[in-house]
Amino acid sequence: MWSLWIALIILVLLALAFLAVKVVKQYEQGVLFRLGKVIAVRRAGLTVIIPFVDVLNRVSLRIVTMPIQSQGIITRDNVSVDVSAVAYYRIVDAEKSVVAIENVGAAINQIAQTTLRKVVGQHTLDETLSETDRINIDIKTILDVATEEWGVEVTLVELKDIQLPESMKRAMARQAEAEREKRAKIIAAEGEALAADALGAAADIMMAHPLALQLRNLQTLVELGVDKNSTVVFPAPLMSTIGELGSFLARENAAAAVTKPATPPPVNGTPMTPISR
Repeated sequence: MWSLWIALIILVLLALAFLAVKVVKQYEQGVLFRLGKVIAVRRAGLTVIIPFVDVLNRVSLRIVTMPIQSQGIITRDNVSVDVSAVAYYRIVDAEKSVVAIENVGAAINQIAQTTLRKVVGQHTLDETLSETDRINIDIKTILDVATEEWGVEVTLVELKDIQLPESMKRAMARQAEAEREKRAKIIAAEGEALAADALGAAADIMMAHPLALQLRNLQTLVELGVDKNSTVVFPAPLMSTIGELGSFLARENAAAAVTKPATPPPVNGTPMTPISR
């Protein structure tokens, strides 16, 4: 009988020892409550508590990745967009995270959603698309101020996805196409201006050296003859030279007709033919 009682007492002591010994992992801290009051924060390692009197709440200090679900937001220029993000936070004060708030993860998720809508709604669509870094910093700053009392530090906030209406996508595509056409026309106009300047300089050189124009004409004729085509091209100076030559021949013929000797009168009705010597 006594042996049974001794075995029972040993089992109870072993159970109490099992309940009294707790292990806090390296990435955790333990908030120790005794009769409902915080008495200490236990570090990593072996911790002994009083069973049924003490309660040890383990708090993870690792960085938590929290997705922020897509939010329907109206920007400052009245464009409806759906924006989703992701936030990273970690607990830096285990006691505050247990005492100051009931569920720190749910609280950060809710305040992150409202902060995302608030910050993005203060920017235009173009600013939301082009200045995401500044928006991320603004959201992180607001969350840091709100979560400091909870013993939480927000390490990073990033906008993950921005969904635009189909009509806005088409409008932006037309805008981008018009912008590319504008740049193409500007580049073509700049090329024409440079070409005109170069042609003007070449014309000045050819006016100073007339032979250069003839050489250029001959070079053009050689380039046209390479393709073995049947088209004959006469440069403008050559055509004017041919015209001047025709006018000279016409003047010569007219002068020859004026100085031509008269035919002798006929003798006995028979015309006489002049004999050339």
